Amino acid sequence: MTNTETNPSTTSKSPTHVVYHVRDNTSGKSFWTRIGAAWAHADGEGFNLQVECVPLDGRLTLRVVTETKE
Repeated sequence: MTNTETNPSTTSKSPTHVVYHVRDNTSGKSFWTRIGAAWAHADGEGFNLQVECVPLDGRLTLRVVTETKE
């Protein structure tokens, strides 16, 4: 039984976070590329991630979804 079956009101269709691939270059500038979304678990103990690619370099950063356009 999944979490949505046990408590459907705790699962949102809208992601709570955005997943970015961040790469730093030699001049100190960072390049941020949006690559997916994340949903917080109802118990606050983790996240489900959905990414379009898995980077081999750089880092993954999760940021809270905001109202402003990206």
